[in-house]
Amino acid sequence: MQLTLQKCTIRSFRESDAESIRKHIDNYHVAQNMAMIPHPYSLQDAQTWIGIAAGQSPQTNFAIAINDEVVGGIGAAIGDASLEGSKHCAEIGYWLGESFWGRGIMAEAVAAFSEWAFNELPLVRLHAVVYARNPASARILEKAGYELEGRMRARYFRDGEYIDGLLYAKVRLAR
Repeated sequence: MQLTLQKCTIRSFRESDAESIRKHIDNYHVAQNMAMIPHPYSLQDAQTWIGIAAGQSPQTNFAIAINDEVVGGIGAAIGDASLEGSKHCAEIGYWLGESFWGRGIMAEAVAAFSEWAFNELPLVRLHAVVYARNPASARILEKAGYELEGRMRARYFRDGEYIDGLLYAKVRLAR
């Protein structure tokens, strides 16, 4: 998949992206608002992630690139193994290198990726849970048409702190 947007390109990861991924995600300010990203983040972590993303079928995790340099990532996890009948749902996640914050890149990427997911995957619902202490991420979802469904108290534990999660969703029933 490749989506060429105004501010960035969303494309499949390549083996050669590992150093760029490490460079932009190995930043405490990026990692502190992400439940699944270790800090520090090594080159081996990036290489492992590229292998996981490339091996998916269907592929649902992609690079966000500017001038062919990976500066972020976006993806979706389809269904929930613990919930029967949830294959029509996916949780999206995203990250962007700190030096690219505040430029509208992620708002554009989330909106385009969401459209792609609804059009290319058998989905009716996309949702995301963001840390309540990260209003910028919540605003990105709102700009992309996601609606706040609720607060999940003490949903996460990171760096010795319990953190509330804000659940956002976008539903498209008509196919």
